[in-house]
Formats: sequence, C-alpha cells, structure tokens
Amino acid sequence: MSHYFKAVSLSFKKAPLAIRELLSLDEAACRRFLQQLHSDLHLSDLLVLSTCNRTEIYYAHDADQSAAIIDALGALKHRADIGNFAPYFDCYLDAEAATRHLFEVAIGLDAQVVGDLQIINQVKRAYQWSADADVAGPFLHRLLHSIFFTNKRVQQETSFRDGAASLSYAALELVEELTADVASPRVLVVGLGEIGTDVCRHLADSKGFASVTLCNRTRSRAEELAAEFAPGRLQVVDFENLTTALREADVVISSINRAEPFFTRELVAHLEVLSYKFFIDLSVPRSVAADVEQVPGVLVYNVDAIESKASAALEQRLAAVPQVRALIDSSLVDFADWSREMLVSPLIQRMKAGLEHLRQQELDRFQKKATPAEVKLLDEATRAFMQKVLKQHVLSLKAACRRDEAEQLLPLLTELFDLENQPALA
Repeated sequence: MSHYFKAVSLSFKKAPLAIRELLSLDEAACRRFLQQLHSDLHLSDLLVLSTCNRTEIYYAHDADQSAAIIDALGALKHRADIGNFAPYFDCYLDAEAATRHLFEVAIGLDAQVVGDLQIINQVKRAYQWSADADVAGPFLHRLLHSIFFTNKRVQQETSFRDGAASLSYAALELVEELTADVASPRVLVVGLGEIGTDVCRHLADSKGFASVTLCNRTRSRAEELAAEFAPGRLQVVDFENLTTALREADVVISSINRAEPFFTRELVAHLEVLSYKFFIDLSVPRSVAADVEQVPGVLVYNVDAIESKASAALEQRLAAVPQVRALIDSSLVDFADWSREMLVSPLIQRMKAGLEHLRQQELDRFQKKATPAEVKLLDEATRAFMQKVLKQHVLSLKAACRRDEAEQLLPLLTELFDLENQPALA
C-alpha cells in the first residue's frame, strides 16, 4: 500500500487567502470528510489537514483520486464552482514525493513563516482524527511517528526552532511597527484559540504597550490566560462590552473562529475612529470583512499581509534548514527501508506458514513410531532448524529491500516456495 500514498494540497503558495478561506475545514468538517472519503472513494491511510495556510488530503489508493477528492471537498463546502479552483491545487501522485511533502509541512519547512511551531500540533490533531475514524493503516501510523520523532530531533539538535518566528510572533512585530509612533498604544485581542493564545503569550513578554486587553466569548478562558501569562498586566473584558473596548483600542488582533466575518463595516463605522485603528486578522475564514478598510482611519492586515517579521530568528532558522533537511533525508531513508520491508512481509508470513505446514506433516508421520520424549525432541529440533532457515531468508529479503530489489524477487520466491498454494499463517 505504501507505493500508493498520494496527496492533494491547497496552500498559500498558490491559493490566495480569499480562496483558502472558502475551502477551509473546521474539526467537525474534517472528521466528516474523513468518513466520506473512506466510505465513498474507498481511500485508506487518510489524513485531512486544514489550517489558515493550507487544506490537504493525504490518502492511499492505487489510482489517482485527486479530481474525485476535490469534487468531494466542493460538495462538502457547497461549492458548485469547485472546478474553477482546480488550478490552485497541487497533487503529489508519487509516494515518495507525498511522504516528503508531509514531512516538510509537519516540521515547518513548508510554512509561511519558516519553522512555525503550531503546524506540528495541527498535524498531531489531524492524525488523532484519522485514528479515531479508524482510517489510518500501518503505513500512516509509522509515517506519522517517524515525523514526530524527526521533529523531536530537529527541536533538540538544531537552531531551527530558536526564537519566535511564528505567525503570531510575526503579527506582534507588525503591531510594534505600526504603533512605533503611537504614544502608549492599547491592544485588544479578540478570540483566544490556539493562535490568539500564542499572541497573548508574546504580548505578555513585550513591554511596548500601555495596555493589553483580552476578550473571549468564554470569559473564564480570558481570565485563565491573563493569570497564566502576566498576572495583573493583562486585562479582561466581557464579550458583551466588546464595543467599548474596540473604541479604546489602537490595535485589534482578531482570531475569531466563525464562518462569516464578525467585524463588519457597519460595526466598525460606529466606533468613531478619530485617528488610526489597526485590525490584524489572523482568522481563516477572515473575521474582519474586506470592506472594513473603507472606514476612514481603519487599516486591515490579514494573514497574507503578515510577512516574516522576526528577522533575526528567521535568519537563524534559515541557516539551520540544511541540517533539518539532512535529518528529514535520514528519516526518509529509514522509512523507505521499513516501507519496502512491509512489501515482503506477507511473503515472509506465507513462507513461515508453508514451512510450518511441512514440519507438522513430517512430525505427524514420525511421531507414530516415536515415544513422547522422542516426539518432543523432534519437535524442538525441527522448529530450531526451520527458524534458522527462515532467518537466513528473511535477512536476505531485507537486504534485497535495502537494495530496492524486493519487487524483482517476489515473483521468483512466490514460485519457488509455491506460496500461492500455501495457507496464510494464523
């Protein structure tokens, strides 16, 4: 099955934010999509990953199912015009290419902000959904654990994760730049999911703001973060009092998770903006409507407008990229060896079954003339002999796998051991 692993990817590299947000999936949608792809298209080793920068589907099938997957995504999102989006997708139809792509995405090499720490946790959650849906086979299980192990090595052995060059930190640096000429800038953070929480962590470490206020639909979450990151420094406002907090803020950082924009032109127009007010929208789909910027004095920056601001950390991470790629290459070699060994695993099992069947036949023939003690010795001797024979064959097969010769050997060994007619090992 490993030879059939493929991927369909919609990412920031080709698709602008306006397209990505139309096709983004929340957790419930990802879980439904997994089940749908498994039952309708008979795909296995399924992983559905949807973040602000990408929506990707990894799967195993002997045929290219990219078009069917894109159509299914369109149906899930009620997009009859999904065919118009096809040019924005990348398809990885070679197993090695798809596997490498998932490695690079999960580790952060393929992130909009190189080395983004959030993506590995997003991959872990996507993997958990696959496991919950029972659509992750041995190949995907092994692949994801190889990725997690490699990520740990990257963390421990390189400077790729040093500094704070994440999307949320890039947003913080943008805020610092925008408010450089503002006396005692006031910041309001609305929505405290994963990205909002990360923003709060960075804001708590920064001394450049007169006040930082947190607002969340669940007040207890805001209070929890304020107490955790900067007791006494981060303020909390009830969601019902958001309008007042909006009027007072110079910068509004939004990571609200909802299908439609929360901050509309009508809402913002009533804020009576007297100088400048900056909206930093970290949500996908966007939580700040595009026409909000038509309100005088209001400037909006979305995720595509937030570039890699953490220059020093980013330079350090970029310098570590060759070392990270070397670790990925090493893991891919090990994974490829395992994958090829999986190819011959059924053959090895049938060889065992075939030899065991012959051994039992011979034991049955001789034990009629032997004492119980002699039968026991015969059983031990023939079992030991069979294991030695098998060990040599297994080692030879694994060596052939490492030389990438297993596929050529399979037909020969199948015929040699008459494996088609041998019972499978119970």
